[in-house]
Amino acid sequence: MPTKERIEKATKVLSCRQSDLRIVLEDITNTHNASAVIRTCDAAGVLNLDIISSSQEPLLVNKAISTRAEKWIQFHYYSSTSDCLRQLKEKGFKIAVTCLRGESLLYTALDYTQPIAIVFGNESEGISKEALELADYKISIPMIGMVHSLNLSVSVGIILYEALKQRWAKGLYKKRRLSPEEFDALLKKWLAKSNEK
Repeated sequence: MPTKERIEKATKVLSCRQSDLRIVLEDITNTHNASAVIRTCDAAGVLNLDIISSSQEPLLVNKAISTRAEKWIQFHYYSSTSDCLRQLKEKGFKIAVTCLRGESLLYTALDYTQPIAIVFGNESEGISKEALELADYKISIPMIGMVHSLNLSVSVGIILYEALKQRWAKGLYKKRRLSPEEFDALLKKWLAKSNEK
């Protein structure tokens, strides 16, 4: 049975979850990176993590790296990029993809207070051509070093915390974003998970 303190903490954290801010991982192969992304999503108040994987295997999580943050994230699996992004568009999400192309926006120039899904590609190839074609926005993080790439989890952290900053300034973490029905159902699930190790 969850303690009063645990119930209060779960209620407070769930009240800050941003259901209209999603992270999409496209064919990520590195378990270490994916586990670190999960931890960052939890810290920034992301509720939904979309996983595109042609293998259709569940994401393997390194619990030492994720610090069990996967318990507080909802995972959605897709076998193709078009299935994932088209479904998100139908739900009213704008799609932002991360890329280093010249026509991309500086990541701080995007409005993250709108319903938005941010797509990150795999470690070696980046995002797919399909993701580029379905994107509403292309964004990039400036780099001035010899190597023009960042670790996946670092990139997610930089962009998510820009989204958090914008949403915080607009007061979006101060009011519940979930319907009463969604909130109650998730709170029940969270409290059931509270004693899991």
